[in-house]
Amino acid sequence: MADLLNSEERAALPALGETGWGAVSGRDAIRKIWKFKSFSEAWGFMSRAALAAEKLNHHPEWSNKYNIVDVTLITHDCNGLSILDLNLAKQMDKAAGDAAVARDHSEPISCLCEAHRNRIG
Repeated sequence: MADLLNSEERAALPALGETGWGAVSGRDAIRKIWKFKSFSEAWGFMSRAALAAEKLNHHPEWSNKYNIVDVTLITHDCNGLSILDLNLAKQMDKAAGDAAVARDHSEPISCLCEAHRNRIG
């Protein structure tokens, strides 16, 4: 069972915040939304992230909508953030390459197919 982050480990959270990870309201969890150039790039990222998660035996809560990947990290064993979340967040950031990051988590993010539909509709 993983342990909750201690105060020294939590000191790493502001650095993750600078890369686009944000606190999840009502949970001891972090969230990040990436916007890739295509579905293929998003899927490739998810494949790389899945391999990293499997090696850590720590798996994200995530969703994919065309070119958008929305990830929440929390360690369910301890019902909050653990060192596993910090490690996976850093690995996911590397795997995402130069994908755009949505820093405002309060608004829905439109995927490329919705943007296309809105242009022609």
